[in-house]
Amino acid sequence: MTASINDVAHAVGVSASTVSRALRGRPGVSDEVRDRIAAVAAQLGYTASRSASSLASGRTYTIGVLVPYVGRWFFGTVLDAAEQVFSTAGYDVLLYNLGSPETRKRFFTKLPVRKRVDAVLSLLIPDDEESAALRSLGVPLATTVGGARPGFTVVGIDDRVGTESAVRHLVNLGHRRIGMISGASGPLHWTTPIERRNAYLNVLAEAGIEHDPALEADGDYTVEGGERAMTELLAASRPPTAVFAQSDEMAMGALRALRRHRLKAPDDVSVVGFDDHELADVVGLTTVAQPVAEQGAEAARLLLRRLDEPDAEPPGHVQMPIRLVLRETTAPPRPRGPQ
Repeated sequence: MTASINDVAHAVGVSASTVSRALRGRPGVSDEVRDRIAAVAAQLGYTASRSASSLASGRTYTIGVLVPYVGRWFFGTVLDAAEQVFSTAGYDVLLYNLGSPETRKRFFTKLPVRKRVDAVLSLLIPDDEESAALRSLGVPLATTVGGARPGFTVVGIDDRVGTESAVRHLVNLGHRRIGMISGASGPLHWTTPIERRNAYLNVLAEAGIEHDPALEADGDYTVEGGERAMTELLAASRPPTAVFAQSDEMAMGALRALRRHRLKAPDDVSVVGFDDHELADVVGLTTVAQPVAEQGAEAARLLLRRLDEPDAEPPGHVQMPIRLVLRETTAPPRPRGPQ
């Protein structure tokens, strides 16, 4: 005969609900008891039934995740970290890749996640109408992008502070011709490029540096885009001596463009990125480090906590720490003409 949850509970000397919480990774069970339950369950050959648990709890044990670009490093890193947390807790992930306007419109018109998920992690920024549609699902909502939003728990960083630290670093080194590679053509409703551009302009103004539109170029948040953007900046009548790239991938593209023009960072142009990509240290990139994976994991944990404690007041905004990491791609400008 197949062992039941009651058999495991009787053998360990706990209630069936405790066995269920332990095997689902839910809180309220000590590590010692959890280990004993897992050992006895394995010994008896007991496996929790997903269908039975769903019927008993009314849950689907599925989390919906919305992404604009599943293949991009940032979104993939957040997704991977969140999925690990969900999987450990016994939840599956239902992924929706909404990169095109048509796919996105179809999703929010039909809302295929209704009654199929227990919570939604959105890695895209919904407009007011889309936000209202997600709130109508009546499930916990979280995101790792954008600012505060009614009905959502937001886990993120301060883009303004991060950008200011990067651009001020270049100013303090003595640079006056500071360019920027942005991601203006990023995902729909994306606020990050705007926040970072405003911070860039604020630091220039604070330092008494006149803004030159010719020192801005769109890098599309990709390596290839960063290379194109740096090539464009180098073609300016007065090219920059330093460049702030709004992402490390664009910064890496910028470094590749410098190599192809037989230039070096920081000898010819200093380069600062943003993210602390896993390859940033390999290429010696000075960058603003943000905990990308930790943001995904924390958002996932908060969603699960909402499911376990539905009456608790959810946090509206959780701000993660960031820091400027100094490596080999920044230095004072060479004394060669106007800077």
